Amino acid sequence: MASWDNEGTIVTYDFAVVGQIPATPQEIYEAWLSSEGHSAMTGGVAHIDPVVGGEFDAWDGYIHGKNLVLEPFTRIVQTWRTAKFNLEHEDSGIEVLLEANSEGTLMTVRHSNVPDDQLG
Repeated sequence: MASWDNEGTIVTYDFAVVGQIPATPQEIYEAWLSSEGHSAMTGGVAHIDPVVGGEFDAWDGYIHGKNLVLEPFTRIVQTWRTAKFNLEHEDSGIEVLLEANSEGTLMTVRHSNVPDDQLG
């Protein structure tokens, strides 16, 4: 059950995950935005229209959203919702930042506006 603030709004949270990936920013960017590459990367079926405004689904339809910003090989911004979001939940957002370095790519994934009842 969602918790509510004093004004009746669902409370949300934001988090970020940072990791070093032994691949180039171009390889990661292209895999994230490719149906075949994303499916291979996550182990769940994905369908992605890799253009701004294009829709996607991932993890066998459990996640879906839309591409908002695509900056080749550096940044991806998408709306994001799971099948567990209810009608009162706004879309959450994913921002993927890719920074090349000598070991491959430092990848930061920021997830914002996640309903607090979706902590799992």
